[in-house]
Amino acid sequence: MKLLKVSGIETFYGKIQALKGVSLEVEQGKIVTILGANGAGKTTTMKTIAGLIKPKTGTIEFLGENVTGLRPDQLVKKGISLVPEGRAILSGMTVMENLDMGAYQRKDKEVEKDLEDVMKRFPILKERKNQLGGTLSGGQQQMLAIARALLARPKLLLLDEPSMGLAPLIVAEIFKIIKEIKDAGTTVLVVEQNAKQALKIADYGYVLETGKVIIHGNAKDLLEDPRIVEAYLGRKSN
Repeated sequence: MKLLKVSGIETFYGKIQALKGVSLEVEQGKIVTILGANGAGKTTTMKTIAGLIKPKTGTIEFLGENVTGLRPDQLVKKGISLVPEGRAILSGMTVMENLDMGAYQRKDKEVEKDLEDVMKRFPILKERKNQLGGTLSGGQQQMLAIARALLARPKLLLLDEPSMGLAPLIVAEIFKIIKEIKDAGTTVLVVEQNAKQALKIADYGYVLETGKVIIHGNAKDLLEDPRIVEAYLGRKSN
């Protein structure tokens, strides 16, 4: 089933056009990745889907409903949660307070259970629940940001550059967690500069260049695509 359908979105910063007719789809239960160099429009795409920026033209459909132009809080209620680039941890609040913010719109009785599940998935957060978010390491902050988003019970989790600035061992752990999140039933759309790691766990991928989708296809095929190999995977194609 199609969970997300983005059709021909054009997004501007003032007079500067950042997205030029971007279209993409995300199937339920899949991991989809968006690749591209700095300035390609990856983060702008995520912000537009999450409602932080309104597209000038084009549509965004979620579960068959046109959600173009809805506010971020409205989209969270519908099941879309964003882990932004840079994590946006509330540094002056404790780990537990950060997690509570993830569930602030929920009124159901499952919050405590979900909090327990998150603590099991991220045991370091349980150990440091009373520690200020700003004193955590980069990897721990990324785990906190993901955990906070999961407490909104998203149907679609948007991850913007989850491996940025992290050591290789932590990067491997983050990608393992992303795969586990998908296996547990949450669909994931991830923007990532680490193309090899992203394509290894993804089902489908899109490549952006100067605000346009230039290549898309099954992740396994993209891993072997000479254009991707040469531009993003750091080895020459044959």
